[in-house]
Amino acid sequence: MQRRTLLKAGLALWVSALTQRVWAAVRPEAFAKKDMNEAMRELFGSDGYTEDSSIQFKAPEIAENGAVVPLSASYKGAAQQIAFFVEQNPQPLAAMFTLGAAGSAKVSTRIKMGKSSIVHAVLQTTEGQLIGTAKEVKVTIGGCGG
Repeated sequence: MQRRTLLKAGLALWVSALTQRVWAAVRPEAFAKKDMNEAMRELFGSDGYTEDSSIQFKAPEIAENGAVVPLSASYKGAAQQIAFFVEQNPQPLAAMFTLGAAGSAKVSTRIKMGKSSIVHAVLQTTEGQLIGTAKEVKVTIGGCGG
């Protein structure tokens, strides 16, 4: 009986440690940052990216409801992460995706925007290079309490 209890305790400890690591990966400190450059530094280690037209970034020119703004980004090369930043949001990092080492990357999501702003799609390649593109999105009804 003691052996079974010891195995259960060990398994519970292992699951707890694994859960904490996964939770830390899912909720990085970058989401709490109030400044876009700080959030980029926290997430990628750099606050600048190279403009790259090979990223296919889709965002509406006018979002009728800021609570559900659809975004998508794709890239034909291999990528580690893709993130969306909204300059005028209280917390600029709106979404982040960690990807495998596949030959191409494609993500889509819906975000909240409090007001009209420039939205950035920033991608980290498997070589560590930061590339991205940006687009202005006009919001008619704010989604962050507006």
